[in-house]
Amino acid sequence: MDAKKQTSARAQKTPPSFEQALEQLEATIESMESGDTPLAELLVKFEEGGKLLKICEARLKDAEMKIELLKKQKDGDAELAAFPVADRE
Repeated sequence: MDAKKQTSARAQKTPPSFEQALEQLEATIESMESGDTPLAELLVKFEEGGKLLKICEARLKDAEMKIELLKKQKDGDAELAAFPVADRE
């Protein structure tokens, strides 16, 4: 496998950022609402949308937890502790 294909394969395995997932989700919804999509394709898009929604929810939950950690600092110094994030898909 050449370097370009390896980079492409790695890019596909990396979950999108919140902003990327939200943009893709919005595009998927618009496509589904167009009314021109065959049923089989609608089902695929619905499944993709569900995965993107889970990514968005996970990113928001992680951000919320990090904010809570910051709020709980007793000495007033804003330190962001390393927060383990499970790979969710």
